[in-house]
Amino acid sequence: MFDDVKKSIQWGQDTLTLETGKVARQADGSVIATLGETSVMANVTFAKEPKPGQDFFPLTVHYQEKYYAAGKVPGGFFKREARPTEKETLTARLIDRPCRPLFAPGFKHEVLVMCTVLSHDLVNDPDIVAMIAASAALTISGVPFMGPIGAARVGFVDGEYVLNPDVEDMQGLRGNPEQRLDLIVAGTKDAVMMVESEAYELTEDEMLGAVKFGHEAMQPVIDLIVDLAEAAAKEPFDFQSPDYSALYARVKSLGEADMRAAYAIKDKSDRQDAVAAVKAKVRDALSDEDLEDPNLGSALKKLESAILRGDIINGGARIDGRDTRTVRAIESEVGFLPRTHGSALFTRGETQALVVTTLGTGDDEQIIDALHGNFRSNFLLHYNFPPYSVGEVGRVSGPGRREIGHGKLAWRALQAVLPAATDFPYTIRVVSEITESNGSSSMASVCGGSLSMMDAGVPLKAPVAGVAMGLILEDDGKYAVLTDILGDEDHLGDMDF
Repeated sequence: MFDDVKKSIQWGQDTLTLETGKVARQADGSVIATLGETSVMANVTFAKEPKPGQDFFPLTVHYQEKYYAAGKVPGGFFKREARPTEKETLTARLIDRPCRPLFAPGFKHEVLVMCTVLSHDLVNDPDIVAMIAASAALTISGVPFMGPIGAARVGFVDGEYVLNPDVEDMQGLRGNPEQRLDLIVAGTKDAVMMVESEAYELTEDEMLGAVKFGHEAMQPVIDLIVDLAEAAAKEPFDFQSPDYSALYARVKSLGEADMRAAYAIKDKSDRQDAVAAVKAKVRDALSDEDLEDPNLGSALKKLESAILRGDIINGGARIDGRDTRTVRAIESEVGFLPRTHGSALFTRGETQALVVTTLGTGDDEQIIDALHGNFRSNFLLHYNFPPYSVGEVGRVSGPGRREIGHGKLAWRALQAVLPAATDFPYTIRVVSEITESNGSSSMASVCGGSLSMMDAGVPLKAPVAGVAMGLILEDDGKYAVLTDILGDEDHLGDMDF
């Protein structure tokens, strides 16, 4: 009845097993990955036709933790898993980020990846297992995915790197001086796709060594996924990246000069208005056949990208006139609000964060109900990104994936320098209101968070600053590393780090 395929390796201290063919057989790709006794099922489905007029790649990733996986009943009145927890949202982002760039260029079919934690041994964190399961499910599904990717967690104890440290060892890293690193790295056979970490003032060499250690450690996992795919992969979906070179040539001839002039405008709002006007002018000059071409949006974006990237690679100035190393002008102010415990207004170019610190007692600690047990947190960082910060109108609801993800980035950076609870027995809540944004708003939250906590009298071990770095890498090997990237450089570049 079942065409079951199972592959296993010894990975670190436990056995890693990938299994397909027994469960969820109507999905395009389904894999159950098990490390130790932690099991995650990843199911992939994709639309066989793109939606007409859709000009983006609609990839959706969901990660779900089921309480039965750890023999628990959900808390609260309803006793059922409800909206995603912060951990679930952050893990969905972990899976999305390294996978998204590996789909074939021009593929705009809807793709859904759902990862469900089925069993948790309270030793191996399901997030790494979910990343591996998702990669394997995508690889065997037939979708044009240029993977697979592997993933690994790296710890650092007594000068030694540790592969996939136990959940308990990574819990409450700030209160465990022996543990100095919680780093997740994902990548392909030849390259690193994503790094995310919580580090305790490690040196540059130690951090780089951790990335290399993790990338090397994931190689057997990539080989295991390839082994599974050779036995169980479906026929590749018949998809050819569209050739719109003729359309691009027409768009370029009509709009290159005006687009170059638009990108010479330093003010963000004025530049966006000018770019929109150029696009409208190009559309007005195109034939009806060209206007109906589904690749028109891609051709216009390629023109923008070629101008921005080409100027920088060839040694020219960036959009706002800076070279690759210069940070935008910074202005900081503390004590901005009269009745708060601590406040700061941090402005870097056209990015601005109003960051407020509130001190509370032990009763204000957050109780977190996790699969591996309940625990308390006395440091909270909440990030808000309202539409007005980028001059837009939009629907305002609860925190989304961006708010949760960017808030966690700032949380990781700041909590490493907090005083011990025995020295400063207060609950600390930091709220970052992004009031203007043109790139690097999460890092503005780090800088403003340092300032507002010091304004509130929190005895930080050291102030922390953050800056977003970018990369432009061309096919001929030429590259440029960009310091303090703008929103357009993030959008049209190759890295946001």
